[in-house]
Amino acid sequence: MNRKIIITLNTAWNLVNFRAGLIRAMVAAGYEVVAVAPPDSYTPRLAELGCRYVPLPMDNKGTHPGRDLLLFWRFLRLIHRERPAAYLGYTVKPNIYGSLAAHLSAVPVINNIAGLGSVFIREGWLTRLVRGLYRLALSRSVKVFFQNDEDRVLFVSGKLVSDAVTDRLPGSGIDLDRFVPVPLPDKAPLRFLLIARMLWDKGVMEFVEAARMLKKQGLDADFCLLGFLDVQNPAAISRQQMDEWIKEGVIRYLGVSDNVAEEIALADCVVLPSYREGVPRTLLEAAAMARPIVATDAAGCRDVVNDGVNGYLCRPRDVADLADKIAGIAALSHAERTLMGLRGREKMEREFDERIVIAKYLAAIGEIRNQPGPSPAG
Repeated sequence: MNRKIIITLNTAWNLVNFRAGLIRAMVAAGYEVVAVAPPDSYTPRLAELGCRYVPLPMDNKGTHPGRDLLLFWRFLRLIHRERPAAYLGYTVKPNIYGSLAAHLSAVPVINNIAGLGSVFIREGWLTRLVRGLYRLALSRSVKVFFQNDEDRVLFVSGKLVSDAVTDRLPGSGIDLDRFVPVPLPDKAPLRFLLIARMLWDKGVMEFVEAARMLKKQGLDADFCLLGFLDVQNPAAISRQQMDEWIKEGVIRYLGVSDNVAEEIALADCVVLPSYREGVPRTLLEAAAMARPIVATDAAGCRDVVNDGVNGYLCRPRDVADLADKIAGIAALSHAERTLMGLRGREKMEREFDERIVIAKYLAAIGEIRNQPGPSPAG
């Protein structure tokens, strides 16, 4: 009986950092897991998860029809060669072109819509095109997971997917044994940390401007940025821009880290003023480590933060409101910030345990394998 599963994302980094628990669980359940992504410095780590890695070049930044057609052809060849029992797609291009290739090969598809990205934030011809491609790609999927109800409702009401095949996951889930509560630092200055790819859509500019405003008001605090710079994305912040902010002294750029937990442990509060998310993994990690959060009252972010309980919500794209909420965290006593962080940990234990995500995936794969009819392996 065919027990091969293809799982594909736009970077190996994403597979290692966000899907390791699922990959290990599928391997432990007896599945042969084939991880597919463009090669990067994280690809050697995939073997440690017990899966087999297959490189697949992918133009994550562009919308060139020729390159996208080539990507579809690569997916078609891959699926024809591997003949998996199921195809698990994440991120835009694997969800669209990989799913279309799998449908043509009669391979059941499980999609994960983990956030709509900048293309859904800005209306235009590209948004209309992507919506049309999603409608086609999801038309025959057996399961489409969403990370928040707002995205699910948007897809269902826009007739991009049938409501009957949708389900909601608590983000990518969080490994509560890996991300554990750590006592808050008890020293000045306070550290406010934004963890994300350095994109305008993540609210990085608002964070910098709020930091500038608060420093002028005399707040003794460090404002730190952690995450990939110069990424392949139309909304990417340039290194030149980052250097200007650093020279001004308004923020500290920490680069990237393979041990995000170490950086969260040094922070007094984690901030994410993003315009829209699926459910941001960085906020799940911060809450699991008992850190208070400041985030936007936007899709995905509000799923993680109960305003006034484990953090504060601010209005999207509103620098003054963001600064006000950061100042609110700073005004709390160490004991009050600690209590706020512990409430976040409790929320993670109740709602966002990674085991919930893994159980839903294994159930969906099991349903595919139990369906009558010929195996997709032929």
